[in-house]
Amino acid sequence: MNANHHETSGPSRTQQITLRGPAELADALPFMLGFHPTDSVVLVALHGERGRFGGRVRLGIPSSPREWASTADHLAECLVEGGARSGARPDGIVVFLCQDPAPGETGRHVMERLRPFSQRLRTACGALDIPVYEVLCISDGLYFSYCCPDARCCPPDGTPLALSGTTVTAATATYAGVQVRGTLRDMEARLKPAGGPEEEKQRAALDTAAASIVPRVLEGPEDRGRVEVREETLRLAREILRRFTNPKPLKSPKIPEASNLPANTANTANTANTANTASAASPVNAASTANLPGMTFPGRALADMRDGDAADDALITPEEAATLILGLQDRVTRDRTAEWMEGWEGTAALRLWRVLARRCVTPYQEHAAAPLTLVGWTAWSTGDEPTARVALGLALDADPEYVFAQLLHQACNEGLDPESLRSCLRSERDSRAAAEQIAPASSRRVRMRASRRQGTRPALGRAGRQTGTRDRRAAAGVRPGGPAADRPGNGSPRHGGQRGSRSGR
Repeated sequence: MNANHHETSGPSRTQQITLRGPAELADALPFMLGFHPTDSVVLVALHGERGRFGGRVRLGIPSSPREWASTADHLAECLVEGGARSGARPDGIVVFLCQDPAPGETGRHVMERLRPFSQRLRTACGALDIPVYEVLCISDGLYFSYCCPDARCCPPDGTPLALSGTTVTAATATYAGVQVRGTLRDMEARLKPAGGPEEEKQRAALDTAAASIVPRVLEGPEDRGRVEVREETLRLAREILRRFTNPKPLKSPKIPEASNLPANTANTANTANTANTASAASPVNAASTANLPGMTFPGRALADMRDGDAADDALITPEEAATLILGLQDRVTRDRTAEWMEGWEGTAALRLWRVLARRCVTPYQEHAAAPLTLVGWTAWSTGDEPTARVALGLALDADPEYVFAQLLHQACNEGLDPESLRSCLRSERDSRAAAEQIAPASSRRVRMRASRRQGTRPALGRAGRQTGTRDRRAAAGVRPGGPAADRPGNGSPRHGGQRGSRSGR
């Protein structure tokens, strides 16, 4: 239970489609979630006489059978209570168990091994007076039904999944703009350290940065060290955002599977409108999928994402990543960066937070909670709810007590509109900008009053008033602009103005 956090969602506003039988249910699952669930148990609520899809909850399948009973109770309660809070208690539930075979296993072995778990899920839902209409196991490109006794439609050895992208569900989802972002495993891999020789360099950089930054924050006079680190972190983060605005063009990835395909077939796969619609567990390989017009080549899409992530990693040095990771542990700094949620800032920030999450190597895994939460917030803010749920779940894996991730996870899962939080962040940013503009003006008035008390000539003529204006600008730290600033004959401010300027340093 502590390794995976559940994800729920309210009813989605998509095109209506009627599903008939286990085959179409299995085909519809990735379109309901936005990705192909791997090693997951998924519960979907049904409402009304016709079984309209409602909320759903996903959790990683516990590796120990001893946890199956508590997991089943937790999932059933979560789905039913979530529906009750939204005023739509489920009238029925459909359960999916998705897991790839272990070495030496087959899909049927997985189905039989998970049979006690499926039965415990049905019992947990029944205890809440919610019937389970179907329980499907999806493994090794096959689906198995735990409920259908008819071997003609649900044989014991399983039924092959439909060719990805060829069903009515896939066509309707494509028309509605629903995208499947690959497998859950692929999505999580983009947010975790990849290992390799670069990991040791990043670990050394984190050790060095921690030895420098932590004492400044904890041992500095009052909050001066903390404020200095905060400003340095924000300054560096903004600089890296600008690097992402004009990235160097990436080379086209090499696709071994497509090397033997005709040129027009490869082009069709590359220019398709449907994204990542083939499951990694599907028995159909990438090359055969690419022969279908209107289909995206899954291998190429994954290669494009990996190449893009590698290019982003190359834009940030280990030392810069370490500075940002440690700086984001400060709550105020993290909240300030959460304001980069829209437009080009949101796009660039999402890439930056992904890089930082991948740089949180051992033993700095808990530090990943901050960048992962920012990934989740930015993705949710820009409309990518599946990525948001995955990122926020990983953030809670890194630190189950991370309050910001908890609140965002709950809000995202309950189908709330992120605009309310965006409005709060905009107001906070505008208020801070207004305060920063008022503060220098107030400081100038205080320094000028002190200057007049200390000056030897309280009464000044017209020329003195002009000099006083120049003094006030100098006291505020603003260099006089325009040609007059360098004009010969412009003397330095009088002693009173000079003292005022020093007092403001």
